[in-house]
Amino acid sequence: MAAMKSSSIILQSSSIKMSSHGRGGSTKAAMINLPKRVTKISLPQLRGNTTSFEQLEKQLSPNVEALIEKDDGDALVVAKLHAIMEPVADRVEMHKNIGDQRKEWNSLLLSSINALTLAAATMAGIASTSHGDATAMTISSTAMYVATGMLSIVNKIQPSQLAEEQRNATRLFKQLHTQIQTILSIGNPTPIHVNQIIQKVLALDKAFPLPLLGGAMLDKFPATLEPAVWWPQNTTKHHPKTTNQGYNGWNGKLEEEMREIVKVMKLKDEEDYLRLAGKALNLNKLLAKSAPLLTAMAAVASSLHSHGGWAAALAVGGGALATVANSFEHGGQVGMVFEMYRSNAGFFKLMQESIQSNLDEDDFGRRENGEMLEMKVALQLGRSLSDLRNLAKDSSLKGEAINEFASKLF
Repeated sequence: MAAMKSSSIILQSSSIKMSSHGRGGSTKAAMINLPKRVTKISLPQLRGNTTSFEQLEKQLSPNVEALIEKDDGDALVVAKLHAIMEPVADRVEMHKNIGDQRKEWNSLLLSSINALTLAAATMAGIASTSHGDATAMTISSTAMYVATGMLSIVNKIQPSQLAEEQRNATRLFKQLHTQIQTILSIGNPTPIHVNQIIQKVLALDKAFPLPLLGGAMLDKFPATLEPAVWWPQNTTKHHPKTTNQGYNGWNGKLEEEMREIVKVMKLKDEEDYLRLAGKALNLNKLLAKSAPLLTAMAAVASSLHSHGGWAAALAVGGGALATVANSFEHGGQVGMVFEMYRSNAGFFKLMQESIQSNLDEDDFGRRENGEMLEMKVALQLGRSLSDLRNLAKDSSLKGEAINEFASKLF
């Protein structure tokens, strides 16, 4: 732009002097001083340099593009989380419905097999006392064989345990759905959240399969007893890096407290539930073998009716005992009790791994906030913060001799 020079006229305020004398005083006219013309005042030159605007644009454009890319990235992460929420919500409903179905299976099969077994045993007893023909004993023997086959299938799949698995899956998928909602409501989701949630969904699908055929079903009588696992394994746990400065709520005292809590859970809670799960498993194995064996024995005895009253007595007794064993196993839902104890042991194992993963992380910014973690652990164990600290103190003093369990809930 061409240089511009201009002069300005500065108006100065005039002083007006007025005076009055007496009641009929005279007023002197005010003296008005006109300002002098001021010349040779120049404004700063505005040079028409268009390159300065281009440079400014170049300096600002990368920042603007970075902000746009960040907004687009955040929007994509939010969209992914919403996309994950849909199948998670669908799995909640699916596992709930299948759990209700398998609960009905347990009741239906229990009543059907018991009715069939008792009817066959009663028929064998009546036929032996009334000296009836062999047709009744043949029907009784056939019914016992059918009951034996049904018992073998039911004891293999354990409907009460299947129902408990689906109840656990429903609860855990609901929990995951709530976690996603919490991440979205708090804001600032990251791709780390997306990857972690996808891994959790796949781990839950593996831990609680729906098919009963093709080897996908969980082993109901495992040779090695271990806690249930429904979280991702053999993966490095990364928490999104926090922007807080300092130690992110951690200190040496809190680290020692968390280590002691892990020891108590490992020594007392997890071991105790594994012990109870082992007892339930052994009882379930005994009952699962006894009932089909008793009905098979009763079926053979019914077919040997010509050998006298002992065969009929064996048929009646075997059928009655098989009914008792079946009622105790599936009516008492021993398989469900085993799965419940195994899941409880898995709950404490998950807590241990969660705490230990934070303790193993050297970067405090990538740890979960220490105060938040302490509060969560206390609530999950049914304790107050002071109660949790007292438990850690007792553990450090008594060691393995401590008699108190970490959890007060179950």
